[in-house]
Order: sequence, then structure tokens, then C-alpha cells
Amino acid sequence: MTRIAMLGSGFIGRFYADSIQGYRSQDKVVSIYSRREESARKFAEDYAVPFWTTTMEEAIARPEVDIVCISLPNNLHEEAVMLCCKHKKAVMTTKPLGRNAAEAKRMLEAVEAAGIFNGYLEDLVYTPKFIKAEQSVRNGALGRILWAKSRETHPGPHSDWFWDLEQAGGGCILDLGCHCVEITRSYIGKDIKPVEVMCWADTQVKPIEAEDHAIGLVKYENGAIGQFEVSWTFRGGLDLRDEVMGSEGTIWINSFLRTGFDMFTTGKGGDYVAEKAESNTGWLFPVGDELNELGYNHMFMDMFNALEKGEAPKETFYDGYVVNAVLDAAYRSAKSKLWEPVNLEVWRGREGVGKDSHLIEWDADHYLVKEEMTHYGAKKLILKHKVSGAFIQKVLE
Repeated sequence: MTRIAMLGSGFIGRFYADSIQGYRSQDKVVSIYSRREESARKFAEDYAVPFWTTTMEEAIARPEVDIVCISLPNNLHEEAVMLCCKHKKAVMTTKPLGRNAAEAKRMLEAVEAAGIFNGYLEDLVYTPKFIKAEQSVRNGALGRILWAKSRETHPGPHSDWFWDLEQAGGGCILDLGCHCVEITRSYIGKDIKPVEVMCWADTQVKPIEAEDHAIGLVKYENGAIGQFEVSWTFRGGLDLRDEVMGSEGTIWINSFLRTGFDMFTTGKGGDYVAEKAESNTGWLFPVGDELNELGYNHMFMDMFNALEKGEAPKETFYDGYVVNAVLDAAYRSAKSKLWEPVNLEVWRGREGVGKDSHLIEWDADHYLVKEEMTHYGAKKLILKHKVSGAFIQKVLE
């Protein structure tokens, strides 16, 4: 059994607790910290947690605690991580790791200097659909990955602190873009260096200082492009979609808004439908197993199994640091309207990776441009002459 100190009793802390105490049926939240006494008491009551407190260090330092789970506002992550280092407690934290790369780097260096287990809770790279898609990509089903796109949009977060620029550190780019960057980075290859970012962002609807809508491109050293689309202005629920395009194939994923479960109701007896759902009447799109579809079950299984084996999990603080560095570049680009470099003071992937050759030889004199089967049964080739550059077509009867 893994014994967890949960820091934070709100929306994400309860999602985490539901998964932690329900999936392996052997893990237990034994300590809960909340900034508000009534919230700590209620959480302890709902999840049968034996100890609650409004003092963060008390929750962390308890001898029975094996690992600390941080589900706090972004501005409190660093304080919590440093206390875990002080008490030599394994730690895992919700996304994003920091409000910026500088914060993330300090946390990364601290946990590594303390020699403690560290996990980055990026649940959307643990969803069943993502796991299957990534496996297909790694097995070569799509060939060379050229472009990966991830979209997360919804009407806005649940808690007040998200809307405060100082506490959150940013708007939808930081809140949602962290998911999208790690998803696309995983498809392209986490050992491939992100080099520069072009981003548009604006505040279109919400009365806030931060951005509520953004679109960005992340260029990788091998020529691949990652794309993110994020918004707090989307109406209609939680929209999670990925697309991956390679030289040999394509993957489309709709993770949440269309799951094959459609329901119509007048609203009589209506209740919770799914995260960020805006209505409980009319045509609705419920989610069968929300914890599983959002990746929480697989994420905590990976974290706890890695902790027990003394190994690093799939997602560590280092991954969180790289994501923060990419998002820092996105924020700079949104202001400058230019491609901005990704400043990675710590890089542990491959260096000097060039763009893979896209040239496919047909014969000694020609490259293959395209091959297709016509409606009249003949195979048609488009070829390019290697020397002259002339394009020709060839029909194989």
C-alpha cells in the first residue's frame, strides 16, 4: 500500500483521491492539507482520511506518509516541493510544474539534490486512447512524424485562483497548453529538442488580465511541428482532441466530447454529466468512466509502481520543466509576434538532430512524389527527375 499526503482538497484533489483509492484498491490518502478548515474536515470525512490539518508542513512531515501529492494552486507548488525536499518525501505534483521555467528549474534541481522520487501528474498522456496511439507511433505505424496537434478547450476553470494572474502565472496557455505541449512532444519524441515557438493569444471574452484563447506552433529540431489550440471561451463542454500526421499514416483522437455515448433528456432528474459540461438538458454526451478516460487511473498506477520499484515514472519534474520552457517562449511570442527561441538551460535529449530525408528513390534517375490507384484500375506514379527537377507521370497497367 502507498500512503499519500494530499495537499489541496478542491476539484483536482478530489479527482485524484477518487482514482487513488479506487483503482489499485490498496492505496490510501492518510493525510490531508487544506487552506480552509471546513474543506480539510469535509475531505477527511468523505475519504476516511485519519489526519487533517491547515498547516502544510504538518501534512507532509508525518512518518506514515510515503509520497506527497500536490493539488494546489500554481503559486504554492514551489513551497510544497521545498518542504518535501526538507523532509525527504517522495513527491508528485499536478500540472503545470511551475508558473514559469525558472520556478520549474528550481523545483527540478531541488528534488534531484534531495534524491527524492518526483512525478509530474500530466494525466492526458495516460489516457487509454493516447497510450494506444503513442504505442502505434513508436512501432512505426505512422512512419516519420511530421506534425502533431492537440486541442483543449472549455468554458473556463472551476476555481477562483485560476483567474488571478499572480496566483496562476498565466491563462489558458499555462492551464491547458501544458497538456497539449506534452502530448505533442510525446508523439514527436521527448528526446527531440523543441527549438522555437510562434504563438497568437488574446483575451476575447473573460474580464481577466490573462489570455483566454491561444494558438501556437512549436518547431522541433528534426523539422517536426507541434501545434496547440487552447481556450477558456469554448462553449459546449470539454473538447479534447489530438491529431498526428506521419509519412505513412494519420491518427485522429476525440477523447471526451464525443465518446460514443449520446443521451437526450428534458432535465428531469438531471445531475452531473461530465467535467465542464454546461447543461443537463437536451442532447448530452456523458463519459462512461471519467477517471479512466482522463488518464488518472493509469497515471497513478505508473507513479506508484515506479515508486515501489525505485524507478523514474513516465513523467517526471524534468518533463514539467521542458513544458514550462516551451510555454515561456509561447508567451514571449504572443507579445513580440515573432518566432521565439525555447530557452532550455537543462536539456537531456539528443543534440544536433537534423531533418530526416524526405526523398524516396524510385529508380536511379527519379524520386517518387506520389503513388495511387486510379478508378479505372491502373497504378499511377508521379516522379521527379533527380537532375532536371522535371515532374513526369507514369502509368503501370
